[in-house]
Amino acid sequence: MRLVTLLVAGLVVATPVLAQQTQRSSNPQGVQIQGNTEIKAKQENSTAVSVGEGNTAKNTAGAIKGGTQIQGNTKINASQKNSTAVAVGKNNKASNEAGVIGGN
Repeated sequence: MRLVTLLVAGLVVATPVLAQQTQRSSNPQGVQIQGNTEIKAKQENSTAVSVGEGNTAKNTAGAIKGGTQIQGNTKINASQKNSTAVAVGKNNKASNEAGVIGGN
């Protein structure tokens, strides 16, 4: 009888621990954030140009990209002004990234 009582008491104590859930992204390369996140981003006169095959040109301000896990409070203040990213030629990349966490 004591064994049954001990098992039931242990199960009642362990149930909340087993029931805790974590925020998960449906994407394996997704972002997981635990805490408060504040993002303030501003871009002015931004230009991104890509010419050729397989090129990437981008301007990014204030972003949390894939493959990132953040625990705690996060505050991002990002600003870009008159930013330009240009990629010309085969397999070239160009980017301006202000206030970006994670990514490749």
